[in-house]
Amino acid sequence: MTDTPPSPTPDWSYETAAVQSGIPRGLGETIGFPIHAAAAFQFDTLEEAQDEFQVNAGLSYARLQNPTVRALESRITALEGGAATVAVASGQAATLTSILSVCRAGDHVVSASSLFGGTTGMLGNILPLMGISATLVPGTPDAVQAALRPNTRLVWAEMISNPAGDVPDIAALAGIAHAQGALLAIDNTCGGVGFLCRPLEHGADIVSQSLTKWAGGHGSVMGGSVTVGAAHDLRGNPIYTEGGEGSVLSVRGEQALAWRQRWLGAHQIGMTLAPHSAFLVAQGLETLGLRLERESETALGLAHWLAAHPQVGQVSYPGLEAHPFHANAARQLRRGFGAVMTFEVPDPSAFLRRLKVLRIAPNLGDVRTLVVHPWTTTHGRVPEAARAAAGVTPATIRMSVGVEALADLQADIEQAL
Repeated sequence: MTDTPPSPTPDWSYETAAVQSGIPRGLGETIGFPIHAAAAFQFDTLEEAQDEFQVNAGLSYARLQNPTVRALESRITALEGGAATVAVASGQAATLTSILSVCRAGDHVVSASSLFGGTTGMLGNILPLMGISATLVPGTPDAVQAALRPNTRLVWAEMISNPAGDVPDIAALAGIAHAQGALLAIDNTCGGVGFLCRPLEHGADIVSQSLTKWAGGHGSVMGGSVTVGAAHDLRGNPIYTEGGEGSVLSVRGEQALAWRQRWLGAHQIGMTLAPHSAFLVAQGLETLGLRLERESETALGLAHWLAAHPQVGQVSYPGLEAHPFHANAARQLRRGFGAVMTFEVPDPSAFLRRLKVLRIAPNLGDVRTLVVHPWTTTHGRVPEAARAAAGVTPATIRMSVGVEALADLQADIEQAL
C-alpha cells in the first residue's frame, strides 16, 4: 500500500466514502485494507532517518504510524468531514488525547453532565491528578456559559449522550467556547462516525469517539479516534503560543492541534491502535451506514411502543417528541435518532433474567441488541448525584438496538416484562 491513501472525491456520499476511501487504485493494489504487521520501517540513509524523525511525515516506528492504521485514519477523516485523524487504542484513550491536547496543569474543562461513566470518571478522578479541574453542568448553553472560568480551555459534550440521549446545541456551545478562547470537543460515538451527525460542520473543533461501538459494529475490536477540523483558533492557548517563533503554533501552523494529538496519544503515551484492530474497524465502517440506518428505524419503533406500554416507566430517546432535546436532535441529526435508549422497568433483575433474544452486555453499537443495568454496571462507581445527572436510576435499562427484526425484539421484551 502506498504511504498516503488518496483523498476521497468531494462529492462522494457517506456510503461511497465508507467503502472507497483509504484504498489506493492501480495494478496489484488490494481492494481492501491489508494488515501491515510491522514494528518498524526501513531507511536507506542516515539522512532519510534524521529527516523522518524530525518531520514524521512518512513511516518510521509503528507506535507513530502504520500503513493499515493510516488508511483507517484517512477513512475516518473523510466520514467526519475533518482535516486529520489520529486513531488510538480505545475510546478512553481518545478522550484523554482530546483533553490533553489543549489542557495542562492549572487549566479547566466545562462538560455536560450527561456522560458515559468512563468519561465522568476521567474528569473526576484522573484529570485532577494532572492538575486539570472539571465542572459538570447540564448541557444547555446557559449552564455552560455560567460555568466558564478564565482558565477554561475546553468545553466537552456528547453527541447523543450515553445513556440519556441528550443532544447538545453544537453551534451554540461552539460560540460560547470560542468567545472564551476555548475549543469545543464532541464525543460522537453515538453519532456513528459522522453518519448521524458531523459535529465539525456545526462548529466543533475536536471530534472524539470510541471505534469499539458502531465503527467496529460486531463486538470484536476496541479502538478510538480523534478528528480535528481545518479551522480552530489556538491563539488564546499558552500551550500553543509560548515560545514565540519557536512555539507549537508558529512551527506547526494549521496542523498544530492534529500534531499535538498524535504526539501525545501515540508518540508520548503510546496508546497505539494495533494494525489488526485497524483492519477490523475499517471492515466495520464499510457497513456502518446500512446497520445504523436500520437500527435507528427499529429504535424509533421500539421507543414509541415502549412509551405506550403500561408496564414500562420513563422512556428516554431523542426521537420522541417529549424528549427535552428532541428539537436539537431533529435539527442536527441527519439520518435518524440513533440506536440507544433507556427505559424503566419495575424489577430490572427479573426482566434481564428472562430475556431470550436481547443479550446483557456493557457495549453499544453491536449488530445484536444489547441491554445493561447502568446503575450497577457502567455507572456503578459514579457518585449517585452524577448518575442522576446522567439520566440513570435504579430502574433504568439501557438498550443498544441491533439489526434484528422489530417484531422479535418486541416479543422478547413483552415476555420478559
